[in-house]
Amino acid sequence: MLDSIVFEQQGVPSASIITDVFTVTGRAMARTWGLPDFKFIAMPHPIANLKDSELDQRAAAIVPEVVKLLLEGQTG
Repeated sequence: MLDSIVFEQQGVPSASIITDVFTVTGRAMARTWGLPDFKFIAMPHPIANLKDSELDQRAAAIVPEVVKLLLEGQTG
């Protein structure tokens, strides 16, 4: 999250991806850095125990969201 916040502050498009159990933490971090409406993508938790093929499926499922966030940015 913080990397994306810093990149965005520097004008570099980025997309933070977290697992859904960290949504509250992600929102808190964004508020702490003065960006309460900062957009990020949450995917289902957990991911650490997934097989490569399962992780690939989850990643593929959020590609449209990543592309949209990168193209539209934080204000889109």
